[in-house]
Order: sequence, then C-alpha cells, then structure tokens
Amino acid sequence: MPGWEQEPGWPMLAIEKLSVAYGESLIVRDVDLSVSPGEVVCLMGRNGVGKTTLLKCVMGLLKPRSGRIVFDEKDLTHASPDKRARAGIGYVPQGREIFPQLTVLENLQVGMMANHARRRQVPEHIYDFFPKLRTLLARKGGVLSGGEQQQLAIARAMVASPKLLILDEPTEGIQPSVISLIGKVLEEIKRDGKVAVLLVEQYVEFASKLADSYYVMEKGSIVMRGTAAEMDKEAIKPYLAF
Repeated sequence: MPGWEQEPGWPMLAIEKLSVAYGESLIVRDVDLSVSPGEVVCLMGRNGVGKTTLLKCVMGLLKPRSGRIVFDEKDLTHASPDKRARAGIGYVPQGREIFPQLTVLENLQVGMMANHARRRQVPEHIYDFFPKLRTLLARKGGVLSGGEQQQLAIARAMVASPKLLILDEPTEGIQPSVISLIGKVLEEIKRDGKVAVLLVEQYVEFASKLADSYYVMEKGSIVMRGTAAEMDKEAIKPYLAF
C-alpha cells in the first residue's frame, strides 16, 4: 500500500487460511502467516510437511484450494508467477534451479528482467554481498560448486530489488563458510529494514540468529509460532527430527 515504509508493522505478505492440495490429498491446511518489511520470518519443519508446497503456492506455481495471498495490500491469490515476480517477490527455490547452460552474468540478467526499472547492469551491492561472483561472470552455472550456485541463486533473486525475499532451505548441502556468508547477507538485508524475508530452514542455530519470528509446520498445519525471543529450541527439535 502507499506509504508502507511509514508503517513497519504492516504485513508485506499476508497468507490467510491457505489450503493447497495435490489431487485429493490436502498438503497445506488453513495456514495463516505474515511477514512485515524489515522482518525475517522463519518457517520450520521436517521434509514433507508442506513448507515447499506453501512457497510454491505463494509464487503462483500451485493453485490454492482455498484461502488468500495478499502482497503489498494487493490480492495475488490467482495471479500468474510472472506478475508476482514483477510485483516484487523474489524466490530462491530449494535446489537453487539456476540455468546451467547460461553464464553467471546471464543468470543475473534473467533475474533483472523482473524489475520494472530494467537495469542494464548488475547493481554493485550484489558483488559486495557475493564477491566471488564477480570472478565467475563468464562461467556457466552448471559447472559452479554447490556453494557458488547458492550464492548465484540468491543474487539472481536480489538483482530485481524485491520487496519480499523467499528462501527455501538456503543452507542445505552448503559448506560452513558459505552458510556464514549467507547469514551475513541476510543480516545486512534485515538491518536495511526495507525487505521482508521469509526463510524456510531446518538448521535451528542459523534460523534463531536471524529470525524475528517463527512458525513450525507439521502435517501441513502451523503447530507452533512466536517471536524469536520466545523460541524454545528443545520444543521445536521434535518437529525437525526424522
């Protein structure tokens, strides 16, 4: 809405009673979740409980059975994925999904297409966040290491200057040095106070350092929620164990 920066408590993303099904199987059940500008919200839960399905529905890749998705005070429940990207939602999917046959620079240029400003050059702050990418611009995405691909995937989402950044398991299979780097980047985004961040994560220590609030999913439903100060790691662990 106009003037949202003057109202930091206003949700940039509001998910209301959202349910998503595959065929007759209900995967996400009546989920309520919100993220405000400058806030990092962490969604936790073991694999298969519906976290990625929820994110795909937010991005328009899956249709909801019921409920609403409101972004920046606009109802995007039935909007196309490209409209959501142009509206300011950046998405870093699980598994990264970069374009393996495109160079690092070409991957970043694809990301810039979601920005109305249609920048001609990658913003310098992207290379400040991920210095390694500057040295890899001519290299194809498919030959990068897992950690390099994850940096590229996050950078590709950020070049469009999103209002909401969604990250699905960004630390999965990544070496500790890159996990630390990703944490620092998210801390900087949080300090800037303009971008809302929805982080899906099972690494509790990583999540607890960044999150302002958290939600825990089990069998498609939210079973725990609270502020970071209220987070009881021991109570959460059973919902993350296999």
